[in-house]
Amino acid sequence: MNQPIKVEKTLTINKPAAELYRFWHNFENLPHFMKHLKNVKVYDAKRSHWTTSGPLNVTVEWDAEITEDRENELIAWASVEGADVNNSGFIRFQPNPNGRGTEVKVVTEYKPLGGEIGNAIAKLFGESPKQQLGDDLRRFKMLMETGEIATTEGQPKGHNRS
Repeated sequence: MNQPIKVEKTLTINKPAAELYRFWHNFENLPHFMKHLKNVKVYDAKRSHWTTSGPLNVTVEWDAEITEDRENELIAWASVEGADVNNSGFIRFQPNPNGRGTEVKVVTEYKPLGGEIGNAIAKLFGESPKQQLGDDLRRFKMLMETGEIATTEGQPKGHNRS
């Protein structure tokens, strides 16, 4: 049976909700910090086309539609019929109760490519959905708070010279 997988993650970012909402709502910004997302093409105010790399570098594509949009608070979406991966979810931007920053919560649900077998294969290749979402949110936080994403990729390794 192909059970949907639900993943959720919450993180506090030291920026106002309006700024975070505006940046995220421009979906073409998302590939800057979402590692597996190759491209997002916005068709209009409601619909967009998403291209991502799945396990074993398989390209996965779908069209999505915004199902709810509350300025500076919430963006909800769902894939439309014919998607490679049926998915839906939301991102909520809520001022932190202590008055510092914004609590950002992402909840996404999808049916994995190839069902449970596809999910097991993805995990074998280090593609845990919860880990991936957490990593993407941490990169979003870095980008919004510092203007860049710190990385060690591509840096030379130190040599032990005795």
